[in-house]
Amino acid sequence: MASAALQAFFNIANNWELSVAEERTLLGSPPESTFYKWKAEKTAGRLSKDALDRISYLLGIYKDLNILLASNRAANEWVRKPNKASLFNGQSALDRMLAGSIVDLADIRRYLDAQRGI
Repeated sequence: MASAALQAFFNIANNWELSVAEERTLLGSPPESTFYKWKAEKTAGRLSKDALDRISYLLGIYKDLNILLASNRAANEWVRKPNKASLFNGQSALDRMLAGSIVDLADIRRYLDAQRGI
């Protein structure tokens, strides 16, 4: 499961054009050596529950965006656009996600789920 989760995460990171620093933050700031091993091999013997939870939220966010928006491009660009919804206070979703707390990922997932009506 860890390998599939990492592969999915790095695919999303590529689509969202994330920097290494952004990728590490979204994964919960693993040690650099661990992160680069994950990135090079797309495998991990075992991911922490925190890392798996983070990836799960990101997969849900990615899925929601691709359902809600008309194109993959629009979905991928949405994360960087300023947002007027009260959850974001004018920041982008990515800014909110990069605050580093898993709660921020959960909040964005819930927001997007609500936009979908689920």
